[in-house]
Amino acid sequence: MADIFTKEKRSEIMSKIRSVSMLERKFAKMLSKRTYPLGYRHRLNYKKVPGRPDIAFVGRKIAVFVDGSFWHGYQFAKKRSKLPNAFWVTKIQNNMRRDRRNRMALKKLGWQHVRVWEHDIRKKPDECVQRVMEALFEK
Repeated sequence: MADIFTKEKRSEIMSKIRSVSMLERKFAKMLSKRTYPLGYRHRLNYKKVPGRPDIAFVGRKIAVFVDGSFWHGYQFAKKRSKLPNAFWVTKIQNNMRRDRRNRMALKKLGWQHVRVWEHDIRKKPDECVQRVMEALFEK
């Protein structure tokens, strides 16, 4: 189904949607406070592996993705019927497929994948940091 808005109008609408990047930066700072003293260094938006992880611990091969709940399909099955049109259903399904492909590609390269949802960071940031810390200590 075609989008009901013109390309210009869609661009205007999309530009008003808040980015998760501020949340990613906040989470990265929280993570740094816990990992830096232990000698772990991370890179932001690491381009050399599939999916361009938001936070990558290259030496430990751990990719951390800070995913927006809407864009990456959190509880998509429940929320699907509430989306305004097929454009959004297709968009989110494609994002979910791409995420799955990236996870598999990372796994083949020996990387561990940690997904942290934006709503979890807002509600329980310490638990999210702890999940990443556990992944660091597992390897």
